Amino acid sequence: MTLSELHGSGRLAASYPLVRGLLSELDGEELERGPRLPAPRGPPPVLRAHPDTPVVAVAVTGHRTLGPLVAPLTAELARHGLLLRPRLSDFDAYVFDLGDPESGLYAAEPDVVLCVLDPDMVFDEVPVPWTAEDAERVLDGMVARVRDLAAVFGRRSGATLVLNTLPLPRRFTAQLVDHRSRARLGAAWRRANIRLLELGDELPSVLTLDLDPLLAEGVPAEDARLGRYARTGLSPALLARYAREVGHLARHLTGRTKKALVCDLDGTLWGGVLGDDGQEGIEVGEGLRGEAFTAFQHVVRQLGSQGVLLAVASKNDPGPVEEALREHPGMVLRPDDFVQVAANWRAKPDNLRDLARDLNLGVDSFVFADDSAYECGLVRHALPGVAVVRLDEEPARHVERLLRDGWFDTRELNAEDRARPARYREEKERHTFLSSFDSLADYLRELDVRVRLAPVAEAGIARAAQLTLRTNQFHTSMLRCQPPQVAEAAAGPDTRVLGIHSGDRFGDNGMVGVIFTRRAGDTVHIDTFVLSCRVFSRGIETACLSAVLADAKAAGARTVEAVYRPGPKNSAVRAFYPDHGFALAGEQDGVLTFRYDLSDPAGILAPPPHIRFTESLEESR
Repeated sequence: MTLSELHGSGRLAASYPLVRGLLSELDGEELERGPRLPAPRGPPPVLRAHPDTPVVAVAVTGHRTLGPLVAPLTAELARHGLLLRPRLSDFDAYVFDLGDPESGLYAAEPDVVLCVLDPDMVFDEVPVPWTAEDAERVLDGMVARVRDLAAVFGRRSGATLVLNTLPLPRRFTAQLVDHRSRARLGAAWRRANIRLLELGDELPSVLTLDLDPLLAEGVPAEDARLGRYARTGLSPALLARYAREVGHLARHLTGRTKKALVCDLDGTLWGGVLGDDGQEGIEVGEGLRGEAFTAFQHVVRQLGSQGVLLAVASKNDPGPVEEALREHPGMVLRPDDFVQVAANWRAKPDNLRDLARDLNLGVDSFVFADDSAYECGLVRHALPGVAVVRLDEEPARHVERLLRDGWFDTRELNAEDRARPARYREEKERHTFLSSFDSLADYLRELDVRVRLAPVAEAGIARAAQLTLRTNQFHTSMLRCQPPQVAEAAAGPDTRVLGIHSGDRFGDNGMVGVIFTRRAGDTVHIDTFVLSCRVFSRGIETACLSAVLADAKAAGARTVEAVYRPGPKNSAVRAFYPDHGFALAGEQDGVLTFRYDLSDPAGILAPPPHIRFTESLEESR
């Protein structure tokens, strides 16, 4: 079954879950020139057939014609299991759209706004004849205007505003016949792009996509005929690549960023077959092909240094694999770089399931890279949530294939990300420690769990937002928050954002959870309760809920209300509030509201005895 067949038979909406897999089998070029998914019009029939499909509302605005962006954007979101709800603005409407709070763009309540910048925004305003100084003056004014509009947008919307750097086509530079003027124009253009790239440091709601890496791959900046007759600013090829980058962002904003990279060994991290060629015969470190595998290992290790969990799933005997990773002189990756090495003769989907269980992650958190078409097809069929990177026999292309889809892209990296692999290795030590006890209670008592529950400071805003974006299992509301929204809640007179920090005898876990509370009259509302899967089953959630209840009672509240909003993976926390003494107070559109009576003579929920608070909410007031 192909996309064209599904669309032609009218079964595209009913079969939408299949679209993700069909698109994943296309390489980059096939996707760009292949069948386009129709953008939804009106109430999407996909939602009627599959109501759990995440919808991303994207508003598109700019200076030139942007209709050609909608089709590739629809396909790119579909590749990640998402459904696009587009809102396309009129020609050259970006100033009105972003500057007027009554505009249709704001009324659409988008999750993401794409303000597509193009070089004609500058050259449509330069005089004729013109000089490099004239272009620089207009360019500076345009960047200042965009900055002011972005600031207005950030104050009035919780959405992410995506900008982009400006290409500089030769049809403009070549109009200046002297090279010094061309150099001045090029320097001014690059300074403007730097200011655009740095806007995110000043305005947290802004993210600027750098188009230079795409152009460096040979993607044309513009199409002369379409630019003249259809008034497009960027070429269809560049818009398609731009859409792919936006797809990566949408995946992150909906909590679908991948967390682990699982690699094969033979033909993937090194050339040859270890079992046949022996350690001395594999290709890595020396020779042209060996250097290509070394370069790939460098990239894998670079990803691991930024919080991506690295693992191996290889059909090999474990002893030779351990020796090769530890002793081969050309090896970049060593055993300590991996959270787990599964070298055995079991089916790779089984190894991936076991790895997911050991790491307490969903298999859809994994990216699997292998040079075998058979193994890739098997994993794709058995575990459709796993992102499969099909490498080929040419190791020089491994890096491009792995990085092409930005599986691990995130808005901002923090210290918690960089420490993640070490903390998962500590988790393995905890499991070993657990096996030495006869009961879970004895284990928890000796684990010495420490918790600090306190309002999130400015330095923790990004991490708190990240927890709402990346956590899917223990997430009671499934509400995704960007840093500006977290900052607003943290600073509000009646709202609080409480960070959960934990540690134990094996180390510090950092910020592992976040609770959003809101006071309304004599009721405290728990709007969101999020906890990382790394610290499940230790009583931390009970201890923090107990602390919130006690704090609410001390502040004079009479009741505490909390909500549960069902999501694809959070069914395990549906009973969290009732299991802790909350009564069901209502249900609307599948959202459950629970209430806790603080005046109950039986007293409020007690924290587990093995939890030790290092800072209480009372101390933090």
